[in-house]
Amino acid sequence: MLIEFEKMGETVLPRFQGGEGDFRARMHADGLGKILQGVLEPGCSIGLHTHESSSEIIYILSGTGRVLCDGVYEPLAAGSCHYCPKGHAHSLINDSQGALTFFAVVPNQ
Repeated sequence: MLIEFEKMGETVLPRFQGGEGDFRARMHADGLGKILQGVLEPGCSIGLHTHESSSEIIYILSGTGRVLCDGVYEPLAAGSCHYCPKGHAHSLINDSQGALTFFAVVPNQ
C-alpha cells in the first residue's frame, strides 16, 4: 500500500494529549494503527501520555526539539529516532525557533 502524505488533507489537533499549541498531521489510520507525518511549530508540544495499547516510533525529518520519555529528556534533531514501547509514557516538545517535522508509526498491540 502506497501512502502519499502530500495528497492527504491536514488534520489540526489543538492541545493534543494536553500539549501546547497545535499538532498538524497527515495521517493514515485503520484498525491496526496509525502512520503519520506531523509538524509541531515552535513552542508547540504533544502532551505527556502513556501508550497503553500501542507503541510509537518517531523519526525526525527536520528541525530540533526534545522528547520526555519515562521522566528523562532526550534531545532530537533530523535523523533522530525515538521509540516509546507499550506501557511507557512520553511527550514530544518543540522548544526550538523552527518547525519540527517528523514521521511516526503507532501500531496497536
